[in-house]
Amino acid sequence: MFGVPSGRQPEVIGFFLIPSFSMIAFASAIEPLRLANRLSEKALYEWVLISRDGGPVTASNGISVNPHFAMTDYDGGMTSRELPTLILVSGVGAEIYSDLDTFGWLRRLDRQGADIGALCTGAHVLARAGLLDGKVCTLHWENIPSFRETYPDIEVTDDLFEIDGNRFTCSGGTAALDLMLHLIRAEHDEDLANRVSEECILDRVRGGQDHQRMPLAVRLGVDNRKLIDSIHMTETNLEEPLSQEELAAAVGISRRQLERLFQRHVGRPPNRYYMQLRLDRARKFLLQTDMAVVDVAMACGFVSASHFAKCYRQFYGVTPRQARVSGL
Repeated sequence: MFGVPSGRQPEVIGFFLIPSFSMIAFASAIEPLRLANRLSEKALYEWVLISRDGGPVTASNGISVNPHFAMTDYDGGMTSRELPTLILVSGVGAEIYSDLDTFGWLRRLDRQGADIGALCTGAHVLARAGLLDGKVCTLHWENIPSFRETYPDIEVTDDLFEIDGNRFTCSGGTAALDLMLHLIRAEHDEDLANRVSEECILDRVRGGQDHQRMPLAVRLGVDNRKLIDSIHMTETNLEEPLSQEELAAAVGISRRQLERLFQRHVGRPPNRYYMQLRLDRARKFLLQTDMAVVDVAMACGFVSASHFAKCYRQFYGVTPRQARVSGL
């Protein structure tokens, strides 16, 4: 189980790099392991980089990384190496990653008892491989709505990371650092985890149950309780949008007061802000799922596909179908 001391030193952790992977998540996962080795003056961890064919993999920032091995070097045969823990590192486009050989390899590692996890958007890859059935997972907050639409039977949270038996997932970014600090603390001790944290200039070690996004008040730079409550209601009611009257009544102010608050603090009227939220959600569905355009429209609170297409074109300058084809 991930985080349970194995009794082996160094502990070998494999990182499987998927094209367009997140460099920040990758570095945030590797560096705590390096620091744990340096601060303890022991080889606690060893990491190996793996790609599908052993060739270079380019991250989303354009930097290429040269792996140590191909996945066939860890395929359970007589000459293959042992791999107790594997971490998938992905990023842009993970929702359309569909390599049957990779999925089969992951399932074989699972049958051999490996702990298998994923950073950032890697939950999509695990789900497509059938390795998240009956498990709780998380992934980057931008991808959570589309993941829920695509995999309605998989429980997904917006926490920094989730550990469920021999499956673990992480929201990506610097949350990978928090995941690895949890691993170091669980397998060694809190003092070492704290020392690694200090080396990374962190003021605290976040837990898995910490949420990914900033509180609304911090994110928007406002402290008006009525406005924050109304914005929260818009964000949680995208499929069945509330009218301005319903929003105002729910937070105990008049429609005119609501309009003034939005104009003053957000710079646009509430209906315009609400529309942008719904269109942004729709754009993510178009690019991250294969949902029909009409289903995207319904999921984002539009009464018809034609009305959705009109609003989308007015805002983005292209139709939903054009956006899906161009990937923009």
